[in-house]
Amino acid sequence: MDFPGRIIKVGESDAAVVAHIAAGLAARGYVSTSPPGRFDARFKSLVRTFQSQNVDRAGQPLAIDGEVGALTWGALFGASVTAPTASSLAVAALGMAVTQLGVMEVPLGSNRGPMVDLYLASVRTPPGNFWCMAFVHWCFREAAVHQGVANPFPATAGCLDAWNRVKARQPRRLITRAAALADPSLVKPGHVFILDFGGGHGHAGFVRQPFAGPLRTVEGNTNPSGSSNGLGVFELNRRRTADTTLKGFIDFT
Repeated sequence: MDFPGRIIKVGESDAAVVAHIAAGLAARGYVSTSPPGRFDARFKSLVRTFQSQNVDRAGQPLAIDGEVGALTWGALFGASVTAPTASSLAVAALGMAVTQLGVMEVPLGSNRGPMVDLYLASVRTPPGNFWCMAFVHWCFREAAVHQGVANPFPATAGCLDAWNRVKARQPRRLITRAAALADPSLVKPGHVFILDFGGGHGHAGFVRQPFAGPLRTVEGNTNPSGSSNGLGVFELNRRRTADTTLKGFIDFT
């Protein structure tokens, strides 16, 4: 049975799906004492036990929530939810971002530097401002120039502004966090993730490789240590679709 594309949890009405999960758990040594085909509180506890003792296919700890999403399904059955590649422009923009890995602010912590100033200039924003979204726009702009096509990405330095502009003009380009959790195959290389920290603050970057939940990303105005002080362009492995600050993805495929 393939992953049904939704989160299976307490009250699940499809007994066949629950029975399939129970069989998978039993094969791994986690035997259910719940009535056949019923996802009740005892079954949830069993799923939580499995999650606490296993990792996802990217080697990251599973969320211990007692719900069977794509990550737990993959850990249980050894089946990944694969993601098709994005369009040539989105992939080209991602490729442009990869060429910028190692670009650093000069001086560090200043939101300045030869390339950083160019990223900000591409969205007509003065040097010294936060630049993660300007970096994304610059990568799309350069890719579009090389391909001789119009750049579809909003010219803005604001992460949430970019999301809102796309929502107003091309809402089909947006993939919400809820949609991505239900069907991780929607997330593709070249998509742009948007984080919303509240108060109008956010962060953005490129998805380089999705792992049915965990994400390998390329981001500007960030750092490898996990602190809030952005220093340069890095490839990171710490983003997850389950992150509650994730607003969603912008899909220019």
